Amino acid sequence: MFKRILIANRGEIACRVIKTARRMGIEAVAVYSEADRDALHVEMADEAVLIGPAPAADSYLVIEKIVEACKKTGAEAVHPGYGFLSEREAFAKALAEAGIVFIGPNPGAIAAMGDKIESKKAAAKAKVSTVPGFLGVIEDDKHAVKIADEIGYPVMIKASAGGGGKGMRIAHSVTEVAEGFNLAKAEAKASFGDDRVFIEKFIVDPRHIEIQVLGDKHGNVIYLGERECSIQRRNQKVIEEAPSPLLDEATRKKMGEQAVALAKAVNYDSAGTVEFVAGQDKSFYFLEMNTRLQVEHPVTEMVTGIDLVEQMIRVAAGEKLKLAQKDITLKGWAVESRVYAEDPFRNFLPSIGRLVKYRPPAESTTGGVTVRNDTGVQEGGEISIYYDPMIAKLVTHAPSRAAAIEAQAHALDAFYVDGIRHNIPFLSALMTHPRWREGNLSTGFIAEEFPQGFAPRLPEGEVARRIAAVGAAIDRVIGERKRKISGQMISRAVIRERRRCVWLERSEVPLDVIREGDAFVVRFAAPDGSLGQPHQLLSSWVPGDPVWEGTIDGHPVAVQVRAVPNGFRLAHQGFEVAVNVFTEREASAARWMKEGDKADTGKKVLCPMPGLVVSIAVTEGQEVKAGETLAVVEAMKMQNVLRAERDGTVKKIHASPGATLAVDAVILEFC
Repeated sequence: MFKRILIANRGEIACRVIKTARRMGIEAVAVYSEADRDALHVEMADEAVLIGPAPAADSYLVIEKIVEACKKTGAEAVHPGYGFLSEREAFAKALAEAGIVFIGPNPGAIAAMGDKIESKKAAAKAKVSTVPGFLGVIEDDKHAVKIADEIGYPVMIKASAGGGGKGMRIAHSVTEVAEGFNLAKAEAKASFGDDRVFIEKFIVDPRHIEIQVLGDKHGNVIYLGERECSIQRRNQKVIEEAPSPLLDEATRKKMGEQAVALAKAVNYDSAGTVEFVAGQDKSFYFLEMNTRLQVEHPVTEMVTGIDLVEQMIRVAAGEKLKLAQKDITLKGWAVESRVYAEDPFRNFLPSIGRLVKYRPPAESTTGGVTVRNDTGVQEGGEISIYYDPMIAKLVTHAPSRAAAIEAQAHALDAFYVDGIRHNIPFLSALMTHPRWREGNLSTGFIAEEFPQGFAPRLPEGEVARRIAAVGAAIDRVIGERKRKISGQMISRAVIRERRRCVWLERSEVPLDVIREGDAFVVRFAAPDGSLGQPHQLLSSWVPGDPVWEGTIDGHPVAVQVRAVPNGFRLAHQGFEVAVNVFTEREASAARWMKEGDKADTGKKVLCPMPGLVVSIAVTEGQEVKAGETLAVVEAMKMQNVLRAERDGTVKKIHASPGATLAVDAVILEFC
């Protein structure tokens, strides 16, 4: 077994590999760019080597620098993680030439399967059902349009060396193909150093299901069940689960055996994933093979009890698999949410900055429910513009799908992040969505259920009452603390003052709240003033805690708490709302207060996220039509096209290509 390995990656996956290496008694070496000097993976490693400037093309993607770091530190093997160099045949060959073991598949398997175009050719040769498409070289956007016309719309334009949703576009028309082709090529070049793309038919209402395979260097290959990854946004996976609610045992076996046959055809000898697009009728087509560890591998680990990173290391060291297909059983259900640094209320655009507070839920196993958080950041760290915006992968495992979802919902409510925007409100809303809970999924789920994007919402019904009750309990604790600090006696008048009017924004919830021992008892008031049934709230929350965690009538509840002037903001199940708790007298006065007017920015185009201006497509004085491209802004390896929302004339341009802008900076304005 190896004594020292190097992880040619950063962030969450680097930390994940280090944990397993440490458990196996193997020393871990980290590499880092100048932007990652203070990163968590650098802190966790036994040794760390600086490999260059912040851009990945100058650091994490430079093979020579990784090889040199191995020689410098005496690392015997390299784990590539995912992304960056993980699927580069040239990287595996360069390591072999230097006498360093690649903890991944052999170069031949990478060449056959890692390249998305070659993998489809290999699958077709092996008589695996594939989606109709064009796998040859696409000369330019005109050629792309011709191909798309022949295949029939909609089509998917996809980077050959791609993954993680980068370099991918869905096109429904000639115009979208021409634009999507160029954008996909640019993103592919920036992310993978390879601008080749291919085009294939986009299957309507599909599900994304993938099979985890594991092979060794002795010809043994097994499959470890499936993962469903249908909840996607912009072709980027958001929620994953194992097993899939679609498959029955017969379909699972058929897909698994096909995946194994494909892996054996290319002598696959590591962990890999065969991805399929599946119809609602359980039909399926080969999509691609990822010759690396998948981002979503934890859900497979949770339902099988197998550490995939450990298996990759053992296989790379030449060990035979100790597992046979008959040994693989799936136990319970696992759900994973990808927590990203992106603003769900601004169409999920990237958010960068410092993590002023980072308080994930505690990892634990209680009552058959496990909470796991794979992360690569820590409080005080910085989310950089240069890399993927992932903050963490939150995973829950339970005996049933319903229990795993319930645990995930609670864990998300307890996941507190401040300093940047993040997608936790959206993930929380997804966990309570009826269609998700029913397992009625497709890759179009988010677009269909959130056609206008994800906007702030006022809580209603039971959720509103729950938030109001917690707000009243928090206010009561704060009030008790204030009285203790000021040295006041608790008088009879204070004890009698039980009635409160809780405002969720400007929606009123009248209630009665009183302390009874360690608990608070809340009764909601009807329009006629009568009080309803008592609800008992029990929590150890004290002022300053970022999360109110406790029970309401015995049921676990977590609510995030952020102090604001004259009140606080509470976040729960995807709702984030300003809360004010008034006495009846205060409420009567507050009702006369007028809401402030919002600034009119209707004639300005603002930068939706911190980023780099790639191009400005208009000039001052130019007339534009709604839908026309105005500018392209790049952040975290993604190019975002800003379009005109209405017809107008450009009055002034405030930014130029190459400029780095803050969020809400003015790019241009209309007359």
